[in-house]
Amino acid sequence: MVVFNLSGYNSEPFTLVGIPGLEKFHVWIGIPFCGIYLMAVVGNCVLLYLIAVERSLHEPMFLFLSMLAVTDLVLSTAGVPKALSIFWFGAHEITFPGCLTQMFFLHSSFVLDSAILMTMAFDRYVAICFPLRYTTILTPKTIIKIVVGISFRSFCIILPVVFLLTRLPFCRTHIIPHTYCEHIGVARLACADISINIWYGFCVPIMTVISDVILIAVSYALILCAVFRLPSQDARQKALGTCGSHVCVILMFYTPAFFSILAHRFGHNVPRTFHIMFANLYIVIPPALNPIVYGVKTKQIREKVILLFSKKATE
Repeated sequence: MVVFNLSGYNSEPFTLVGIPGLEKFHVWIGIPFCGIYLMAVVGNCVLLYLIAVERSLHEPMFLFLSMLAVTDLVLSTAGVPKALSIFWFGAHEITFPGCLTQMFFLHSSFVLDSAILMTMAFDRYVAICFPLRYTTILTPKTIIKIVVGISFRSFCIILPVVFLLTRLPFCRTHIIPHTYCEHIGVARLACADISINIWYGFCVPIMTVISDVILIAVSYALILCAVFRLPSQDARQKALGTCGSHVCVILMFYTPAFFSILAHRFGHNVPRTFHIMFANLYIVIPPALNPIVYGVKTKQIREKVILLFSKKATE
């Protein structure tokens, strides 16, 4: 059996190419990326501020929403600043520990985002199907247990990926044709068998996300059954209205996520330039749009945002 000196093989930095084929447009591509990223940061920070200072928003739904905002900030910040440094300053190098750190936060944020959306679907199910027992079911202690549980799950799912990469020797190329470090993309650079990486990287996180999608679908099936049993049209519209923003966010999250995952694994005919551009848009557009969707479609947040900016305008 061959024994590799991992420290020797992994001491060299990796080179992130950026978006292959569009190198001469990097400066211009960075401008909209920066604008969308700033919108994501401002939008999510405003959302967190409103939820923190407004006691009327200290409800389970808005606490889960604040957790989604934090996770979105981590997701976009883990990838976009490095991408901008590549686009604008030619800072292509990233150390092996830095690559692992970026990969961990990107993947764990993705898995945690999925778990939060599942939790928010459960929150809407309890609110609509058991309105009188809502506060007794989702008590502060229960919410803390849910938050700790889904955070610990995301950590435990992605942490093995780091160890699966550290065991690999990288004795060939250190060039990554991407703007950020992604598990399978990095593993394919190794000069060793990566079967475990491929099976774990595809099966475990994807099966976790698929289980979240199934639970979300079950929650909304039960919600729809309860809604259509309501006696009045107004009651049905009000109940569905409380779920509208969440459904929009679910579609924005899972549709591009599954496309990106499936294209990366099976889409051999998908141009690499398109796939990498799409992967970059995925980590910045949903975090930017989520606060807007909730701000527009959630009455409590919309009123607080209007009040906040009207106060700023009069000062």
